[in-house]
Amino acid sequence: MSGMRYVVTGGTGFIGSRLIGRLLARPDVTAVHVLVRRGSLGRFERLARDWDDRVHALVGDLTDPDLGLTDATVAELGPVDHVVHCAAIYDMTAPENRQRAANVEGTRAVIALSRRLGATLHHVSSIAVAGTHPGVFTEDDVDVGQELPTPYHRTKFEAEQLVRAADGLRFRIYRPAVVVGDSRTGEIDKIDGPYYFFGVLSALAALPRFTPMMLPDVGRTNLVPVDFVVDALDALMHADGRDGQTFHLTAPKNTGLRGIYRGVARAAGLPPLVGVLPRAAAAPLLQASGHAKAIRNMAATQLGIPGEVLDVVELAPTFTSEHTDEALRDSGISVPEFASYAPGLWRYWAEHLDPNRARQDDPAGPLVGRHVVITGASSGIGRASAVAVAARGATVFALARNAEALDDLIAEIRESGGDAHAFTCDVTDPSAVEHTVKDILGRFGHVDYLVNNAGRSIRRSVTASTDRFHDYERVMAVNYFGAVRMVLALLPHWRERRFGHVVNVSSAGVQANNPRYSAYIPSKAALDAFSEVVGAETLSDHITFTNIHMPLVKTPMIAPSGRLNPAPAISPEHAAAMVVRALVDKPARIDTPIGTVADLGMYLTPKLARRVLHQLYLGFPDSAAAQGIAENDRAHSATRTLERKPRPPRRPVPSVRIPSAVKQAVRLVPGVHW
Repeated sequence: MSGMRYVVTGGTGFIGSRLIGRLLARPDVTAVHVLVRRGSLGRFERLARDWDDRVHALVGDLTDPDLGLTDATVAELGPVDHVVHCAAIYDMTAPENRQRAANVEGTRAVIALSRRLGATLHHVSSIAVAGTHPGVFTEDDVDVGQELPTPYHRTKFEAEQLVRAADGLRFRIYRPAVVVGDSRTGEIDKIDGPYYFFGVLSALAALPRFTPMMLPDVGRTNLVPVDFVVDALDALMHADGRDGQTFHLTAPKNTGLRGIYRGVARAAGLPPLVGVLPRAAAAPLLQASGHAKAIRNMAATQLGIPGEVLDVVELAPTFTSEHTDEALRDSGISVPEFASYAPGLWRYWAEHLDPNRARQDDPAGPLVGRHVVITGASSGIGRASAVAVAARGATVFALARNAEALDDLIAEIRESGGDAHAFTCDVTDPSAVEHTVKDILGRFGHVDYLVNNAGRSIRRSVTASTDRFHDYERVMAVNYFGAVRMVLALLPHWRERRFGHVVNVSSAGVQANNPRYSAYIPSKAALDAFSEVVGAETLSDHITFTNIHMPLVKTPMIAPSGRLNPAPAISPEHAAAMVVRALVDKPARIDTPIGTVADLGMYLTPKLARRVLHQLYLGFPDSAAAQGIAENDRAHSATRTLERKPRPPRRPVPSVRIPSAVKQAVRLVPGVHW
């Protein structure tokens, strides 16, 4: 069979997938076999929609012995002219063992395959092989005593050495600089290189345009757009008489931090640069060591910049490209000026990759367009919250066990012009939660907020519970484990989007420690503690939590207690307003005045506080069920009550009005939100 035949590794990656498209434009190409990990077959199939039937998946793995290819599979390939090795781990933050397995041992296996097939190996290396060499680094240079500061530098250097040392192997080596997006569309598939600093620049865009900006002359790097790299690879792979040569796919000039700033300034709305700071101004940041380096790395992580990147942000070598220039002289392929395509890079990043884009509110309102999951949405606080959130423009995913009640809720929201969808789900069932979350993400793409409202309450003194351990288990199953299960199911999605917010409908009882709620209140306290711990861990991922210490609410959950509740209850609509505030303002907690007073009482007058609680315990007996009163006894008691002379109605307990001056004063105290 005539025509050119290829094996490509890394064909589903950013450079490799584009190179395959370029190869297919050649009329003499017969087949392109793409080494694909089984877990990446889905991505291969999506990419293959833009290719044709000359592209075939070759299921294997760079880190498996012999790439995971059997003798029979290799024999079925037939004659192969070129093996194009694009696959590697390009992430400097990846563990060294993973980089070594892929970049070094993977290259060793690709060399063996190339020799077995008798094909020319096209090895895509990197300018990282030059390490920190302080002078000119030519295409013929390899080992000039350079320091290789990271596992990435070392593994790329070792992989290239393996290629050069392989007996009887025809090869060509390509060393791209830092590859950025397409010079025409700005498209790129991940944040890397200069993109790590775009988030900081985006924050600077919030400054007034007249702000005088000065930056140190640092951050020297070499940038090339992906379309140049692919064009050059395609041309150099097929140029005659180039075997054994190395090609630098680099820009003629390096670009520093100030050049990047100027290139994107107009598109990003940045203040203009008015001066230059000395390079020494950045030395404490770039040359930090010991404890200072650890602190620097922690601060950089908060800004979305891996600390490892700061260690190599300053490119030491200067690269020449004589072989490349000569081979491409008549091709019309050249590196465009960074300033000419930088605005397009910024626009694509801002629209598709900005980690903050999911956190940006719609100008029409903070909940407009948001996707909100609400558990326990069939009644009470959950139902009222779903109506309130949908009325503010959010899409509500209502979860509960009662399908009929959910359908009524959805119908009500839609009749009012809102958008809502029902999902029958028991949060105590792990498979139900997993299925529901996958269903929501599969159908609607993302979730912004989770309201953990589903709850169960039991009002029973501990002396009446010594033989009812199951009460504690079933309350924890809903109030704690169910809520935690929902958070864990959504956490990977939120980490990928770098945004998510959880509202936990907790209880003021967590602050007041109300008697007779030894099952209910600890379950809510556990959820509070879980959120505090996890919120500290996920701060850099912008995943946050609000615990609402809700007062009593007129819902079916408090009905069994009747008049035994020690405080007046608010309406579900009032509670829903607190949920909306938690979604919009995202405070760490929302309390009530009575809860704050209870908190202070436990700190300042613990003996008095416990005495008051004990008096509440004595003054408000257990419910009828806790006292063991049977249904017929309660019915008989109710009949006798009807025969008695009616009592005058109880006077309602007046609500406590907090003076506005007190509310304003409380807002000055960090962490207290009423």
